[in-house]
Amino acid sequence: MISCTRTDLGLLLLRLGTGGVLAAHGAQKLFGWFGGGGIEGTGQFMESVGYRPGKASATAAGLAETGGGTLLALGLATPAAGAAAAGAMSGAAAVHAPNGFFAQSGGYEYAASLALAATGIAIAGPGRLSLDHALGHTVNRGWMVPTALAVTAAATVAVVGARMKRLQESQEDEQEPLFEE
Repeated sequence: MISCTRTDLGLLLLRLGTGGVLAAHGAQKLFGWFGGGGIEGTGQFMESVGYRPGKASATAAGLAETGGGTLLALGLATPAAGAAAAGAMSGAAAVHAPNGFFAQSGGYEYAASLALAATGIAIAGPGRLSLDHALGHTVNRGWMVPTALAVTAAATVAVVGARMKRLQESQEDEQEPLFEE
């Protein structure tokens, strides 16, 4: 029988809640479930906010959210799961950042909260009530935490940076005069 502590129970609740929300959020993108746009609709949205190509961006975000969320809920491959989910939510936060912090104004509060929760779980570990623990932590080693977070951070910076560059170029194109005087 597994002996568990308050910390283990707390991590289980955090994993189930955060992972469940992320998995559902990703399922909206991938499958159109829960009122989502599916790959087609989400791809069009991604294009409209500067993530190109749209369908590939929708697929990547959907997989990171659905896969990362499901793995977090299960407590399996926790460093990679948390990092993937945090990266996807950081990309979402970048879209909402111009609207300020609070979600009621369309800000990045919700996305940032999910990213921080996923990162915190990746760092803290899944606790004893997890598949990682049951499998002897074969995919939850100490070195995996900084590696997963660093790789995801680098990829997120590259993707968000490319988006920002496209948006800036688009804005500059709109400001150029059509005719030279």
